[in-house]
Amino acid sequence: MGVRLIVVDDHRLLAEALASALKLRGHRVLAAAAPGAGAADLVVSRAPEVCLLGTAAPEEPGAFEPVVRIRRERPQVAVVVLGPVPNPRGIAAAFAAGASGYVRQDERIEGVERAMVKARAGEAAVAPQLLQGAFAELLNPAAQPDDEATRLLRILTPREVEVLMRVAEGEDTRVIAAGMGIAPSTARTHVQRVLMKLGVGSRLEAAALAARTGLLDRAADRPDRLSDQPDQG
Repeated sequence: MGVRLIVVDDHRLLAEALASALKLRGHRVLAAAAPGAGAADLVVSRAPEVCLLGTAAPEEPGAFEPVVRIRRERPQVAVVVLGPVPNPRGIAAAFAAGASGYVRQDERIEGVERAMVKARAGEAAVAPQLLQGAFAELLNPAAQPDDEATRLLRILTPREVEVLMRVAEGEDTRVIAAGMGIAPSTARTHVQRVLMKLGVGSRLEAAALAARTGLLDRAADRPDRLSDQPDQG
């Protein structure tokens, strides 16, 4: 038996093309539109069995607010999201809002149809490949910058970052001064400021902290680490 549905998409042509394809397969399309903020109004007023909700940006704040309202005012309507493959948080956000399914926007019509039927039956409609990809990313997340290193880099000036890198390389005050073209007394002042900001009592501790947090690697990638601005010490 055909599904009574509404197709909503940011792009009207996509909504109409999908609606036409589903009509040819025996489904009853109540509306095909790109109403933007009016998506929830349309679904609430027409009360289909299923709403296919297309979105180009599933990870943007508020992307699934229409789903929340539809589920609140028409809980019997199953919402299947059509979108790009987001990170696991994007898929989770759709289901947290109340969606019954998530399907790739480039899925074949047969796949969309299967998701509609499953959602109408009260089942979760997610392609196995999407779940596999989500689990793979959750189990093997991309490396994130060390939070402590980020915090420390924010409190150090570009000149102090350079001083820390030289300290970590074992340079003494005289070598630091010569390498940076500043007076030894200025170099000594910079070193003391670095120790104070890092909350350590010696150069050895500063070098150890920088290595432990990955601060040196982060500093090496920081484009402003070698400042050309005049020294203020």
